[in-house]
Amino acid sequence: MTPRARSLAVVPALLLALVFAIVGAAPAWAGELVVFERKGCVYCQRFERDVAPLYGKTAEGRRAPLRRVDVSQGPPRDVALAAPVRFTPTFVLVEDGHEVGRITGYASDEAFWGLIGALTARLAPARP
Repeated sequence: MTPRARSLAVVPALLLALVFAIVGAAPAWAGELVVFERKGCVYCQRFERDVAPLYGKTAEGRRAPLRRVDVSQGPPRDVALAAPVRFTPTFVLVEDGHEVGRITGYASDEAFWGLIGALTARLAPARP
């Protein structure tokens, strides 16, 4: 084999290693918190005011980023719900496209943080 052919043979192996490095750098979980909202929903507005600005900065928010869905549009195609969503807001914790659990309604920020902490504890442990 010529030196040029040998160097070209190394390229696919390097590309494969690069792909594995990129995939390995991605988050080890596929969790998200899907919030089903409705225009004019007072409790959705309270959640937006009380929790939403802080959520992404918390451990829960980093573990399961927030995704907003208008309930009138129906569930996203990439989410398998355990039951239909009828009330807003409804917070559905999803992992790998499947519902892990849900919180129906919003009473207060204190109640939300306690409930979401218990839900995110159900997610598969993150890989190192």
